[in-house]
Amino acid sequence: MRNTYTTLRILIGLSLGLYLLGSSTVFAQKPDKVGTTAVSIYEIGFGTAGNGMGDARVATASGVESIYWNPAGLAQIKGNEFFFFDQPWLVGIGTGLAGVAIEIPRIGKAGLSMMYADYGEMEVTTMDQQEGTGEVFTASDYVIALTFARNLATWFSLGVNFEYYNSSIYHTTASAVAADLGVLVKTDFFTRTGNREDGLTIGMSINNYGSPMEYGGKDLLASIDILPDEDGNYKYVPGQYKLSQWELPLLFRIGVSVYPIVSANHRLGLELDAIHPNNNSEYLNVGAEYAYLRGRFGKLFLRCGYKGLFMDDSEYGASAGAGLELFMLGNNRLRIEYAFRDIGVLGTSQSYSIQLGF
Repeated sequence: MRNTYTTLRILIGLSLGLYLLGSSTVFAQKPDKVGTTAVSIYEIGFGTAGNGMGDARVATASGVESIYWNPAGLAQIKGNEFFFFDQPWLVGIGTGLAGVAIEIPRIGKAGLSMMYADYGEMEVTTMDQQEGTGEVFTASDYVIALTFARNLATWFSLGVNFEYYNSSIYHTTASAVAADLGVLVKTDFFTRTGNREDGLTIGMSINNYGSPMEYGGKDLLASIDILPDEDGNYKYVPGQYKLSQWELPLLFRIGVSVYPIVSANHRLGLELDAIHPNNNSEYLNVGAEYAYLRGRFGKLFLRCGYKGLFMDDSEYGASAGAGLELFMLGNNRLRIEYAFRDIGVLGTSQSYSIQLGF
């Protein structure tokens, strides 16, 4: 009973702390500030398991993929891990995540990862040459994250990301630094086995808390006539357009997961996440994951979910996914996964990942 009360006090304290940290920039955004943040593509979800569960992954995050959902999940890794994720997005946009995590004995887990979005090549056009000048330009975004996570107790994990954002369009670039903070708390509520691993798990994270982005570069240089109505030497004064600053897409997430079925070979997990962004309305994500363990051979995963419940004008919808984890010699393991998502009038999206534990 004492452990239960201690757990509840920690949960209340963490919830209040994350609330106060994000309240000044997250919770007072009415009307919704849709389309007012930079690099918003990083809100679409990066991780095959999470995508298959409708982006409901804050409480069940584990492995390198958790760097995106909840950095505290990195502490759940046994040994070291490499992860690569590919997600072809709409209109030829390519997105992905690659990362590695290593175990530091008696200290915790450290990870290094990069998320990217490649918008491909586009033709350069001008007012005089609206069919194209014959030149092409590219646009891309990337985030490099350094992660540290640790199990402070068998039932409590803490993780933090330190991130560098970069965005470029032709010769114009912007950058920012940010941090993510996440926690995982495993309780003995609703456990069918007496083990906290099979009980109610609560996950919380605040993502992209950092400096705003302001674009600059030689594409913004221009000759300015500061006295257009007078003759003189002011016709070609060099000048530069100063653009507005754009906030990062700040997200506050809290999620709970339960396991109604737990046996030697079968395990079913259900998760519900509540998300409050700084650029849209609040919404819920729901997901389920079924795992079948086949002796020493490996595991089969089946997932489904729904993203964007109660979101204003949401184009998100149902999702599904599957994965196969193979156990190999020397405690090595290989996992291959796939996810499919419905994006309303925008079509569908598929993602793939490969994960190697060693």
